[in-house]
Amino acid sequence: MKRYLTIGYGVLSYLMFLVAFLYAVGFVGAILVPRNVDDGIAAPTGQALVIDLGLLGLFGVQHSVMARPAFKRWWTRLVPKTIERSTYVLVASAVLLLLYWQWRTLPGQIWEVGQPAGRWALWAVFWLGWAIVLSSTFMINHFELFGLRQVYLAWRAKPYRELGFRTHLLYRLVRHPLMLGFLVAFWSAPTMTAGRLLFSIGTTAYILIALQLEERDLTAQLGESYRDYRRRVPMLIPVPSRQRLVKDGEHGRQGGAAARCRSAV
Repeated sequence: MKRYLTIGYGVLSYLMFLVAFLYAVGFVGAILVPRNVDDGIAAPTGQALVIDLGLLGLFGVQHSVMARPAFKRWWTRLVPKTIERSTYVLVASAVLLLLYWQWRTLPGQIWEVGQPAGRWALWAVFWLGWAIVLSSTFMINHFELFGLRQVYLAWRAKPYRELGFRTHLLYRLVRHPLMLGFLVAFWSAPTMTAGRLLFSIGTTAYILIALQLEERDLTAQLGESYRDYRRRVPMLIPVPSRQRLVKDGEHGRQGGAAARCRSAV
């Protein structure tokens, strides 16, 4: 019975992620959802600013704190290791759903691209950003990242073994293509409202801070192999370095701990 509860919990957490992820596309793009970054709950500007910043802060704190190795060591004293990742995914999804539900509207328009060709181009880049996000999860291990592999192995009564992290495809261009995809999607706005600008600035600040913490953890776990990866491959902007051009293709795999350190949206 415990094994079935474990896999059921993992599947439920994954379904929550799917809902939160799909709603995120509509929320940021103001597409087919009842509340979005441009049209939330009406409130005075000052109140809206405080609440929206608080929601973004809650999102950032939850993602960063629960992803840290020290928290995981403490947390797995309370919850089984088999559902640790699923719990992270479940809580992260719940925080995102709370943000969608309680987001306040901020009036004002920062810019608008009026030319149809320009608008279509920005929409194309918007969808490209989300495609990069989703595809990046499969380039490491989508099912490991969102806890399904862990609960599946527990259901089959098989021991968990860490997977190696392959630095191929987009991970040979930038170290964090998943986060790059988010940034591309968030800033590709034919119409940039005050609400979307706040959301984009807040999430960009979180990403830049979180990547510093993640890279510190990865360097501590992988040592020189990850330092070499950092020297060869840029963090977010895919500009090739001389060292990368010389060593391109030499490294197929990094240590398995890297895959587990990658954090989800």
